[in-house]
Amino acid sequence: MTRLRALIGIVAISFSAIFVRLADVSPTTAAFFRAFYALPILMIVRLVVRDRRPTGARLLSFAAGALLAVDLTLWHASIHLIGAGLATVVANVQVIWVGLVAWIIYREHPTRTALVVVPVVLVGITLIGGLGRDDAFGSRPLAGAVIAGIAGVTYAAFLLMFRASNRMLAPTVGPLLDTTIGTVLGVLVIAPLDSGFSLAFSWPAHGWLIALALVGQTFGWLLIATALPRLAALETSVMLLVQPAATIMWAGLIFGDRLSVVQWTGVVVVLAGVLVAGTRGTVRAPIKPVPAATPRDH
Repeated sequence: MTRLRALIGIVAISFSAIFVRLADVSPTTAAFFRAFYALPILMIVRLVVRDRRPTGARLLSFAAGALLAVDLTLWHASIHLIGAGLATVVANVQVIWVGLVAWIIYREHPTRTALVVVPVVLVGITLIGGLGRDDAFGSRPLAGAVIAGIAGVTYAAFLLMFRASNRMLAPTVGPLLDTTIGTVLGVLVIAPLDSGFSLAFSWPAHGWLIALALVGQTFGWLLIATALPRLAALETSVMLLVQPAATIMWAGLIFGDRLSVVQWTGVVVVLAGVLVAGTRGTVRAPIKPVPAATPRDH
């Protein structure tokens, strides 16, 4: 049952990038409304779940949400440049960046596996960028790959901060609600940098944004957050590959996305690197808890 719950959650969030593309709004607009529309549901669930975390922990959740606002904006921007599938694949390298960020923040030494996998994954991201070839998919494939890669780094930093805000292991909905509020506020801060940001309601764009909030921001994440910690590392790593693989499939079926041979090679290299990193680990004997592999979404 745990595996089924995790799989359903991962398949649910595999549609997140698809909904962003279907909404066809600016990156910050999508980031704002995916969080804003999720708030009522999380608040209702929060009413029946007690959250006893101290004020400091809750403030850290708000800060994590602000960081997530930056991450989502970058990721949404990469979707417009390189497509839903490739943007999801590249951003999923956060499992590797978590180890590197932990090295910088907690002085935890990376494993040999991490030192080998990081340059390999960077090569894969470069290949996904298309190497300047005319057959590369995407309006600006190289820029899209770079931005998605940066989104992966910011997501890794978010994960570390989010886990630190819930050291008491409180029910997921409390920290998630605080983080979502932080995301809404964070987007409003950076929105002036996006000339396309708009709070105006439009249809069907907001229909897709509501679907994004319900399926990815709440339903999928809550299932995953309760299921993945109960699975072995190998099972978790393999399951997490379902998300980018499924997103590529949906993008092909819905939008007719066709990747070049070079880009497909990059996809295989990146996913293989993520699988190895998730299975073997990226840091040695952490003194402070380092987040386990977590899907590229919230």
